[in-house]
Amino acid sequence: MATDSNRFQAIISHCKEYGFIFPSSEIYDGLQAVYDYGQWGAELKKNIRDQWWKSMTQMHDNIVGIDAAIFMHPTTWKASGHVDGFNDPMIDNKDSKKRYRVDHLIETHADAMRAQGKAAEADALISEMEKLDAAGDLVGLKKLIDDYNIKCPISGTANWTDVRQFNLMFSTEFGSTVSENADENKVYLRPETAQGIFVNFLNVQKTGRMKIPFGIAQVGKAFRNEIVARQFIFRMREFEQMEMQFFVRPGTQQEWYEYWKEERLKWHLSFGNPASDYRFHDHTKLAFYADAACDIEYNFPMGFKELEGIHSRTNYDLTQHEKYSKKKLQYFDNEINPETGKPYGNYVPYVIETSIGLDRMFLSVICAAYDEEDLSTDGKQDSRVVLRFPAKLAPIKLAVFPLLKKDGLPEIARDIMAKYRGEFKCFYEEKDAIGKRYRRMDAIGVPFCVTIDHQTKEDNTVTIRYRDSMQQERIAIDQIGEIVGKAIK
Repeated sequence: MATDSNRFQAIISHCKEYGFIFPSSEIYDGLQAVYDYGQWGAELKKNIRDQWWKSMTQMHDNIVGIDAAIFMHPTTWKASGHVDGFNDPMIDNKDSKKRYRVDHLIETHADAMRAQGKAAEADALISEMEKLDAAGDLVGLKKLIDDYNIKCPISGTANWTDVRQFNLMFSTEFGSTVSENADENKVYLRPETAQGIFVNFLNVQKTGRMKIPFGIAQVGKAFRNEIVARQFIFRMREFEQMEMQFFVRPGTQQEWYEYWKEERLKWHLSFGNPASDYRFHDHTKLAFYADAACDIEYNFPMGFKELEGIHSRTNYDLTQHEKYSKKKLQYFDNEINPETGKPYGNYVPYVIETSIGLDRMFLSVICAAYDEEDLSTDGKQDSRVVLRFPAKLAPIKLAVFPLLKKDGLPEIARDIMAKYRGEFKCFYEEKDAIGKRYRRMDAIGVPFCVTIDHQTKEDNTVTIRYRDSMQQERIAIDQIGEIVGKAIK
């Protein structure tokens, strides 16, 4: 599969230059795989989050949202299996002293093979890795690395340790006192948001008078101690998840699994990207508690990668929390079972999960929007970089420009700002020539710019410029809200 590393690097540079994403603590040389969202990145991220939240909690009568705490009782993670089983195979290079996740190391080697025109061999390597990983065959994974002579990118040697398992959870101490028993005060930064939903299942069901099937959605931070975090914000140690757990009657999970696969794909396609940029990838390695799982993959510049997961988790999570908490987490279903003629009665619901990384979604939106356009005409070299965001996601919806800093034009522009800023995000600028201002707004992804000139004073009209086509037309000031409002619905 061909990749476009130059394009990806251009996108990363653009994100920093135009206020979308900065390396965290950059004045101290940064912190690996931790990033800060700048002024326009924060707006774009919020707009994506709001679209997801609306699609879940506003557009479905049977889905509600919560906001659970990051810190949870440590037994939560024992019950969920994260303490004992949240591991990834790792390997160390003895010369560079660097540690790698085995799948990342092998995937990087496969990408290099594809770049050399060995796509079939690369696919065979990935397929073999997935089989060995699914079987938990650490010795086989080490042999695979040796057989392909995969080398450390730092030392350039293949002097590897054996493959071992590495737990990905961050731990810390809770409270102000120090205990002789270190485990007494140990708590974890949550590695996923799902468990906050599961432990609140009955609270939400009873207070919301929810009937099966119903869902609980949540957006929040999660933390994973990735061995090698890479590819910009695609894989980070601190990230944000948008998850929805959908509780269903046992025996109906397969039909709901298929339903949510299609629903989630429709949501992604609603932003205007071609269907060819997405595909389903069924898991070859299922978690022991799952009976179906797949990813929606997006065609990033580095190839198809996981964007969202849809999982049929059976009743494992609620059953485990019942076991460890000694509290019943069951639902009484008074619907009549047609086979018995009696109510379904008490049962632990099954769960269909949809889980998407907000940061990955952000990256997919940026990658889809980024465009370098050649505008050269009649031998004159010209180009622009434009972010073609869907208008409803754009961090700024409308830019307002007075043509000059005098003659009352800034006052009219400020009045327009005051009129519309309560309806959508607006931006005001009066510095530089109008062409330079347009280019800056293109680079930020602003779909509409209006310019106030001397004619505005005569007939209350402005020039509106459309980002994607660069076409301009004269409209009445009162039409601005209608045009922008229609585009961002």
